[in-house]
Amino acid sequence: MENATLAGRRAYERRAWGDAYDALSQAGAAGPLAADDVERLAWSAMLTGRDESALEALERLHHLRLGTGETLRAARAAFWLALRCTSLGEVARASGWLGRAQRLVDSEGQDCVERGYLRLPSIFRLTAAGDHAAARAAAAEAVEIGEHYNDRELSALGRSYEGRALVRQGHLAEGLPLLDEAMVAAMSGDLSPIVTGLIYCATIAACQQSYALDRAREWTAALSRWCEAQPQLVPFAGPCLIHRSEILQLGGAWPEAFEEARSASTRLSRTRDGGAGDAAYQQGEIHRLRGEMAEAEQAYALATERGRDPHPGLALLRVAQGRVDLAAAASRRVLKATTAPLRRTHFLPAHVEIMLAASDLDEARRATDELGALAEGFAMEVLGAMAQHAKGAVLLAEGNAGGAIDPLRHAQDVWQRVGAPYLTARIRVLVARAFHALGDADGAARELDAAQKTFVQLGAVPDVAAVQALAPRAETGAPDAHGLSVREREVLLLLASGKTNKAIADELCLSERTVDRHVSNIFGKLDLPSRAAATAWAYQHHLLQ
Repeated sequence: MENATLAGRRAYERRAWGDAYDALSQAGAAGPLAADDVERLAWSAMLTGRDESALEALERLHHLRLGTGETLRAARAAFWLALRCTSLGEVARASGWLGRAQRLVDSEGQDCVERGYLRLPSIFRLTAAGDHAAARAAAAEAVEIGEHYNDRELSALGRSYEGRALVRQGHLAEGLPLLDEAMVAAMSGDLSPIVTGLIYCATIAACQQSYALDRAREWTAALSRWCEAQPQLVPFAGPCLIHRSEILQLGGAWPEAFEEARSASTRLSRTRDGGAGDAAYQQGEIHRLRGEMAEAEQAYALATERGRDPHPGLALLRVAQGRVDLAAAASRRVLKATTAPLRRTHFLPAHVEIMLAASDLDEARRATDELGALAEGFAMEVLGAMAQHAKGAVLLAEGNAGGAIDPLRHAQDVWQRVGAPYLTARIRVLVARAFHALGDADGAARELDAAQKTFVQLGAVPDVAAVQALAPRAETGAPDAHGLSVREREVLLLLASGKTNKAIADELCLSERTVDRHVSNIFGKLDLPSRAAATAWAYQHHLLQ
């Protein structure tokens, strides 16, 4: 037993959490562990994703501390039990342990740092209720108690939650520096792994929610280094991979982004962590952008099974499938249920796109106006670019091509500076449409050519097809080498992008019956049995490149 206990302690110091758990479990099976070793066992279990073992060890630690008269340390164990139960969705169990922790602290009849830790659950409840001002006040109180007792972990956690509350209120100038300060403490190495991981995840999530993309990139890179230094770490490694995937996707590294999301999905599927749904959703997003419609459908379904709402990605997939009515109904439902202003900004850009596809210009305009007002109120450059993008798209749809160019160029400049090639190329397509409407065919061709090069490089198959369908072509002309007319080639490109016959008809301003005839002709000329075979043929003959 002694050798196993020592091995467990040494592994714990090396942050080899799996080895520490195995050794201390072996030692515990041979005889009772000391309280400090039970604590090491609890954290090792938690850091390797063994939730039930972690809860059991924390409960044992609580009773051991009580047995030796260490009331406040017993209360601390009860607090961590409550916090972990809350994250696992065991609300009643969490409430019971939190009540016990409070009772033990009150029984001591004195001020102590544990009172500060017991402020933290109230922050979560207030945040869930949308009372961010009260959540901020509770977090500030936790910071004050942490400073008074020189407890670095409580101070850092409090600053992190205070910063998040300020960000949710739209006070970025105050909130982001507090998050930065909490991150500096986390990177110092002086905090426990659990607290460090909580701060990393809270900070990066806040940065992404508030479109502070430079900070999100910087802190995600730091989180990656921290996770890589602990190969046996599970709980924070999964969210780290999701954050990395989102950053890589924005930067145009889609294959790498997909692998990170896939790895996160695999890791988190073995835990009860709610991030498993986020990992599946992120896979769905990349599948959708690449035109892998069936795979995207499956990924969004998995996200739903894991408790993650699949919108707005699923609604955008429905648009790509030509099922615009379903997309519009889902988008309206989600937006109606989403009341928090900052949260609405994550749905409004997609809602504008979906309403334009549904030819509901009035609703698209209302969503654009709301997005613009929120961008101005929050004073976020990236959110402003999203609002300008939406404004340009709506003006173009309304026939005001000249008025659309300036907001589109403004959005394009921001996305280029941020390093978001896909979004930049999407805007180029809109600019090309505006140029074409104004009679500048040469300028339109240059914009489409630049956009297509980006889409091909990214592997954005639906967008490649859409650009090729927009490229100037004669309505008549000699068939190509495969016997397809110009119009049949256009129909094939859109078919290969996953569009239905109705959606193709809308895109090319044809009747659905005419498109049906073109599709039948394509199948006959190329001797193909199905739409899937036609899509494969288009790939094989490099029509989408």
